[in-house]
Amino acid sequence: MRAAARIVAGLGVAVLAGAVAAVGIGVGPASAHVTVNPREATQGGYAKLAFRVPNERDNASTTKVEVNIPAETAIASVSVRPTPGWTATVERGKPATPLKAHGEEITEAVLKITWTAAQGSEVKPGQFQEFEVSAGPLPEVDKIVFKALQTYSNNEIVRWIEEPSAAGGEEPEHPAPVLKLAKAPAEGASTAANANVNLAGSTEDTGEDGDGLATFAGLGGLVAGLAGLVFGLLAWRRAGAARPS
Repeated sequence: MRAAARIVAGLGVAVLAGAVAAVGIGVGPASAHVTVNPREATQGGYAKLAFRVPNERDNASTTKVEVNIPAETAIASVSVRPTPGWTATVERGKPATPLKAHGEEITEAVLKITWTAAQGSEVKPGQFQEFEVSAGPLPEVDKIVFKALQTYSNNEIVRWIEEPSAAGGEEPEHPAPVLKLAKAPAEGASTAANANVNLAGSTEDTGEDGDGLATFAGLGGLVAGLAGLVFGLLAWRRAGAARPS
């Protein structure tokens, strides 16, 4: 009986160690890419977007960021939030098809936004910067693929322009930031949806932080459960040893 208890207890410890290692792999640092947050917005509406730009080089700083908006998914209006130490320029041009905003036809739209750092304000190694805009009305399409160019102080240009792969496919090496666009809910459904959001709390910036908290919460529960199993088996073993033969 004692031998069996030792084997089961050993298996419990091994399973615990393996689970910790597996979860540790799952929450390891992800590759740093240029991303847009939030990841989803509503067609026809306005949204505050933040382009997050990490510096991936150890020997150079990020000095310029360009975000291109395809003419096929052009946005009529973009307001840029000032970023200290950076100058923003907005380039406009003709969209692929005329746009409508507030009932009027618009033949010119925003096609590119460029942020340029002043000396000393570059994104340095180990840092990131967020560049915020208010944009809309958003086009009635499934998604906008923003093609971004990141320029470093050594004149290297990293092109974040690769389109997302099909579902289940491998992520490209330099994926473009993608904003998914959902259809606006019907008027009655909109009221119910707003009530649900108010009850649940803010849903903004549902990215890595939420996933990380959920993962660590799951790990905590797993560790506690397996630890209880091991201690229970040890107690059972002691009780068996104390019984008269």
